[in-house]
Amino acid sequence: MSYPEKFSGFQAPSAEKWLEFKKGSWEPRPFGDNDVDIKIECCGVCASDVHTVRGDWGEVPYPLAVGHEVVGKVLRVGPKVTLAKVGQRVGVGAQVYSCLDCRHCKNNNETYCLDQVNAYGAPYPGTDYTTQGGYSSHARIHEYWVYPIPDSLASSDAAPMMCAGVTVYSPLRRFGAGPGTKVGVVGIGGLGHYAIMFAKALGAEVWAISRSRAKEADARQMGADGFLATSEEGWNEPHKMTFNLIISTASSFDGFQLSQYLSLLDVHGRFNLVGLPGGDGLKVSTFDFITNSCFIGASNLGSRREVLEMLDLAAAKGIKSWVKEIPISKEGIQKAIEELENSSVRYRSCLVAYDEAFEA
Repeated sequence: MSYPEKFSGFQAPSAEKWLEFKKGSWEPRPFGDNDVDIKIECCGVCASDVHTVRGDWGEVPYPLAVGHEVVGKVLRVGPKVTLAKVGQRVGVGAQVYSCLDCRHCKNNNETYCLDQVNAYGAPYPGTDYTTQGGYSSHARIHEYWVYPIPDSLASSDAAPMMCAGVTVYSPLRRFGAGPGTKVGVVGIGGLGHYAIMFAKALGAEVWAISRSRAKEADARQMGADGFLATSEEGWNEPHKMTFNLIISTASSFDGFQLSQYLSLLDVHGRFNLVGLPGGDGLKVSTFDFITNSCFIGASNLGSRREVLEMLDLAAAKGIKSWVKEIPISKEGIQKAIEELENSSVRYRSCLVAYDEAFEA
């Protein structure tokens, strides 16, 4: 494998032309003893990519290559690396740094480290480098954030799991999804389809919850035991106080009746948000919690331990992503973003054909 002095990628050039991705190049940060260099094979397309380069979440250090659902081959490892080896197929997700020394990091909560660094658009500690994401030829990552991919998982199946998959797997595991529990999944999209499949694989009774029944057949094929359409009168009545956990992947809060969702929860049940809709958020009333003493919260990504567990579960249970492969290019990225924004993709896009876009 050839080894470049500079990495290259498709970068959003500015706030005004954020969708006009241009191929650019940059010097990677200095190579450290615990670093791993990866030749990228494919990368999933996440709504976070769009929100970031469009400026929805604040200032952007343009030009910027986004993408944080990476799978590729290891080209080089530092002298102290023990978690990866040259030639290995590995994945990288949305986080590329934490201190690894604080209480959170030592308790498998490294994604909540106060020093955590995102895969793109963030200053990397100890350098003047701004992280660049997976719409790129290569990535330089600390070994802790590099995950071996089981042989039975196709690269384009595994890539979206590195963000969308673990984002739902983590709360499912932490809040006890398994035999004897009833789990609801709000929203059947990139995150929601993983939530259904992983909850079922963990042994839970799984119900998909969506505005209409347009995706019911898909949800049942994914493993859902039941389906609730919130546009139907009295949709929540037969299921009040029967769910142990509800994972909400909703991408919009327009018309979102939180009290009806919370009414589904059993005593001390949990409503956990993993979607990040824009706008002013949800209106919460104390009265919505009195009947069942339920909890509402949110979660962020997942720990290294949870990523490895998730990949092993997917391999053991034969879980396959519902993924559409799109060759990476300016036009390919634009197509993936368009299908994401109009919700026509079923249910995750993955950019592929990197060898053609980035000549060796």
